[in-house]
Amino acid sequence: MARIKIKSKQAPLSGKEGLIVSHFGVAVLVRFADGSEERVKVKRNSGHVVGDLVLIVGERLQRLSRRNVLRRRDPFAKERIIAANLDVLAIVVAPRPQTPAGFLERAVVAARAAGIEPCLVVNKSDLAAVEVLRHQLGDDFPAVARMFAVSAHTGAGLDQLRKFIASSGRIAFVGVSGAGKSSIMNALHPQAKLETGGLNDADHGCHTTSFSTLVTLASGGEVVDTPGFRDLAPVDVSCEDLAHWYPGLMSIIEQHPCRFRNCSHRQEPGCSVKKAVTDGRLSQQRYDLYLHTLDELEALESRC
Repeated sequence: MARIKIKSKQAPLSGKEGLIVSHFGVAVLVRFADGSEERVKVKRNSGHVVGDLVLIVGERLQRLSRRNVLRRRDPFAKERIIAANLDVLAIVVAPRPQTPAGFLERAVVAARAAGIEPCLVVNKSDLAAVEVLRHQLGDDFPAVARMFAVSAHTGAGLDQLRKFIASSGRIAFVGVSGAGKSSIMNALHPQAKLETGGLNDADHGCHTTSFSTLVTLASGGEVVDTPGFRDLAPVDVSCEDLAHWYPGLMSIIEQHPCRFRNCSHRQEPGCSVKKAVTDGRLSQQRYDLYLHTLDELEALESRC
């Protein structure tokens, strides 16, 4: 009688579990529960990002499951992962340099689509123009529940931000170069000693952060500093769902649903969004920014 070979189940991978706290392109820095750190080589397009929980197995990394991941699409339509396992996305703005039109809306969409809470951090509160900016943001983004006005230079408002981070878990800073993400990080955690820069002659920030870094604050919580970029085109959202995440449009649709469930809010009859533009309840600029993002998503979906 022939023996029946029974295939044994593969033993689970064993290794040392840690958290990726920095990414250098071809290597990552992994921090362990005891506070020790180890630099591990990775392929440039490995897919590992700051915030990932990993197992070091021999000389390679085994990524553990993610709660969420925040992605953006770069100007060349390539997907870029910003960070993983986030609780809050803090969009950092300042009176100078100005944040490009549509950046905040797209950042809010990207956060909500990934199941991450968005909030606004207005830096450089020591500048006179910041009050005008705060009121404008409050009017434009009433659905974003939290907004903090801080000054990395004077320390104003940082205590409130620290408490929020401590109660939130893991928060990532995004924004254009020069808005002060790294400066805020240094003020919250002086040991970080991140490089900072000023504005150039065109009033744009100089790129000083080239890779993401995660730090644990003594007061509680974790903060991820990211390189500056001037666009945050969302990835994890479909054309049909875009309006339900888009600031300004989502509240209109919730209160007054359009006649058609799959309304694109262009020329369909019974569109509550178009009516809101006509009535002045939705600004023409916000509507045009929505259409621009919708056009981009439709073009990408048509290629697939």
